[in-house]
Amino acid sequence: MNPAPATAPATVAEPAPASASGSPLREAGRYIAQSFRLMVGQPSYDTYVAHRQRTHPGEPLMSYEAFFRERQEARYGGGKGRMGRCC
Repeated sequence: MNPAPATAPATVAEPAPASASGSPLREAGRYIAQSFRLMVGQPSYDTYVAHRQRTHPGEPLMSYEAFFRERQEARYGGGKGRMGRCC
């Protein structure tokens, strides 16, 4: 039994255009998922990677773990191993 490779979880960065998605129901699901992620503030690593490749080609990318940690610290503050408060 081969273990699965360690990769970043898949996220939907942007909904696909209707012509590429295959069905209106699938497109609606993608929009709902994207809206939910934006409401709860879940960062999108795929969007980050696409942006970096488009605007800063050849520069190193953060790992998924480093990206998530940086976004959490930016959102909640803290740093140095302690979480700040959001409220």
